[in-house]
Amino acid sequence: MDVRTFEAPSGERLDVAIAMALELSRTYAKELVSEGYVTIDGRPVGKAALKLGGSEIVSVLLPPPRPMLVEPEDIPVDIIYQDEALAAINKPPDLIAHPTATVRTGTVVNALLGRMELSKERIYDPADDAYRPGIVHRLDKDTSGVMVVAKTDEAHRHLAAAFKKRLTEKTYVAIAVGSIDDAVHLDAPIGRHPVKRQQMTVGGELPKHAASNFRVIARVPGYTLVKAKPHSGRTHQIRVHLAHLGAPVLGDLVYGRASHAIGRQALHAYSLSVPHPLDHQAITFIAQVPADMVSAWLTLGGEWPPAGDDQL
Repeated sequence: MDVRTFEAPSGERLDVAIAMALELSRTYAKELVSEGYVTIDGRPVGKAALKLGGSEIVSVLLPPPRPMLVEPEDIPVDIIYQDEALAAINKPPDLIAHPTATVRTGTVVNALLGRMELSKERIYDPADDAYRPGIVHRLDKDTSGVMVVAKTDEAHRHLAAAFKKRLTEKTYVAIAVGSIDDAVHLDAPIGRHPVKRQQMTVGGELPKHAASNFRVIARVPGYTLVKAKPHSGRTHQIRVHLAHLGAPVLGDLVYGRASHAIGRQALHAYSLSVPHPLDHQAITFIAQVPADMVSAWLTLGGEWPPAGDDQL
């Protein structure tokens, strides 16, 4: 049994305090309380909603992990780089980042389990909806490109903080349907669509600050090859911002329409720079633009590599 102890935050619910202090899901924290694994100042407590005063010492007995319900799978994935703290992969399209309540197979987590140790593997309950070992950021299912995963809990904390504090730098390559100006800085908040609940939109409900830079790499009639740099991390940000500019991502079924040139949204996370958890120096990972996007651009009348960018 692993015992964790921490000082209670004032005014917080017990289950919320446990989830925050031990980086567990709130559901699992609630179960630990109800199953008798939590004491306050040495006395058992069974009420997850108990409000803490701020002077208590909370002790949590973490039972051994339950049997793995998210299994390793032999899913091809290109590992760009790895060391003892992190790994960088080139995520293929049609692969979601982590398991959800309804999807327990065919994820980045399934692909990496068994290949390497992942952060939080021993803390999270594999039966929990929030079982996401190693995951510190996400790419949409049909977006390809660079993803970084944490291999230790310490690395997870550092990387998660870096993403939260905007200490990372991301560059995407996209094929847009339509035309945008050569250099665009778009500062347009993004919120939940008030009617189409699976979509985000500029404005929308509870909008949050979102800023993106777009640079044109090449043009063909009716289409634009762009590099995009988001300066915030909103859901679907590049896709929403390009659609707002009147040039949605090619093949984007949510914010645009299907395309004969490609079977998914033509969006690729080309590069990612993060402060390394061990020495805090910036490290950059690059995933070359995949064959389906290159083929799509050629089909539309472009050339590869595009004359406007000798790095692709």
